[in-house]
Amino acid sequence: MVKTVECPHCGRPVPWTPDSRWRPFCSERCRLIDLGDWLEERHRLPADDSETPGEDAPDSTETPVRH
Repeated sequence: MVKTVECPHCGRPVPWTPDSRWRPFCSERCRLIDLGDWLEERHRLPADDSETPGEDAPDSTETPVRH
């Protein structure tokens, strides 16, 4: 039995085989649309600005040490 996955863009079933050229996408079109979404930062994860730097985080005013 061949495993199938849903195309991340359109939801069509895609067989998970070496013959599925664009897997996990169903076509080059869906792959390029998804790539464009990444390039336009539509898949961006929200930043958690409430975090404070830890003790081991470098201070931005500190001069880096060169060896």
